[in-house]
Amino acid sequence: MELDRRGAGLLFQVLTEREEKNSVAIASNKSLCGWTKTFTDPRLGAAIVDRLTFGGSIIESGIDSYRLATTRARGEQQVIG
Repeated sequence: MELDRRGAGLLFQVLTEREEKNSVAIASNKSLCGWTKTFTDPRLGAAIVDRLTFGGSIIESGIDSYRLATTRARGEQQVIG
């Protein structure tokens, strides 16, 4: 999924306004290096990643998505059944 320049700009604005005031938690199934494909403007994408990672904590679960596994299992059951 891509986030156009306007959407990325709004996200950047929210992150900037919350900086040093409140916490932000974001969950993603993409690693940060994969986020460059999410934002149509690479510079704005880099700025967003910079805002999120500066002074923050990155927690990688290393766990496969439960929802994705369930969806795939349902698909296999439909093909078999």
